[in-house]
Amino acid sequence: MQKATGYLSVSALVFAAVSLAHLLRALHEWPLTVGAWPVPVGLSWLAAFVSATLSAWALSSLRKAA
Repeated sequence: MQKATGYLSVSALVFAAVSLAHLLRALHEWPLTVGAWPVPVGLSWLAAFVSATLSAWALSSLRKAA
């Protein structure tokens, strides 16, 4: 069970950091271009929501595993 809790802890932290980065980008409306494609800010809002949900899911699973 130790490996599972370690994996879930790291997953929760990584997804939370990704969510925070997307949230900051969306709030400050920082421009982002991938290749020649300007990434819309709305995509960062969606990515922030999805990554925050995954982080919450990992934390929930961590509490059940512990």
